[in-house]
Amino acid sequence: MIIGGVEIKGAALAPMAGYTDAGFRAVCSLCGAGAVYTEMISAKGLIYDSEKTKDLLFFTPYEKVSCAQIFGNDPYFIQAACEHKIMDKFALIDINMGCPVPKIVKNGEGSALMNDPLLAQQVVKAAVKSGRRITVKCRTGFSSSEHCADFVKMMQDAGALAVTVHGRTREQFYSGKADLQPIKKAVENVSIPVIANGDIKDKKSAEEALAYTGAAGVAVGRGALGNPFVFAQIAGGTPPMTVSEAIKMHMDILLEIYPERKVVNDMKKHIAFYTKGKKGGKELKLKAFCAQSVNEIKEIAKSL
Repeated sequence: MIIGGVEIKGAALAPMAGYTDAGFRAVCSLCGAGAVYTEMISAKGLIYDSEKTKDLLFFTPYEKVSCAQIFGNDPYFIQAACEHKIMDKFALIDINMGCPVPKIVKNGEGSALMNDPLLAQQVVKAAVKSGRRITVKCRTGFSSSEHCADFVKMMQDAGALAVTVHGRTREQFYSGKADLQPIKKAVENVSIPVIANGDIKDKKSAEEALAYTGAAGVAVGRGALGNPFVFAQIAGGTPPMTVSEAIKMHMDILLEIYPERKVVNDMKKHIAFYTKGKKGGKELKLKAFCAQSVNEIKEIAKSL
């Protein structure tokens, strides 16, 4: 798949707030992710020089194709954020139009933009003025998937080079099963790459999504939590590391950015996914939640 001259080989790691930090992106990249996205960052936060926002944009050389995801609904701030020098290092800048979180939606951001396609177009046009390669991630709609294909076409017309579509409406949040039909219709309605997202958790589901929708690629979100090796599986390869090695690498990278206490606390939610369904997993998760140091987490990881 080629987006604006950028070649992406393999499934992409979808952006996930609170999860796709620099450490996890590095691990997924080494496991075969063709592109990885940062957690969504606030366009205003970047312009107002928020250190927390800048920390979210830290990345390592392990990433094959590094992409930043921003959110906002003000064309001025979106353009200014895209023009920011820190964005020079990213191959693509993705605009979030799919986040279902109430506080984001109440601000008219994230998936709320699907209720105002003309504003969504203005946001994309402003981003494109920055000269960056701009993409969009959205859902099939806010409360209905009826206009998904039309919305994706409007994003294309505004200058987006690709659109990733999560096969659920905003009102579904993450419930039910991802609906591939609206994604298929979107693919048929545009000439830019459309990337299928939602319930991609292994090689079989990735191949089924590609075959049914005709999408240019797939993006894996929650299916990669606790299983970054899914990218190797989708590519038909062998994971290059063990769970213990993945967790160690993840933490070592985060320690370059954050103090140990924050790293330990951030890793606990990842450990919860790594232990899910594993023999003795419940006990290991409880031990992790009581951990106070990186070394304690590493010891727990050896049992996974």
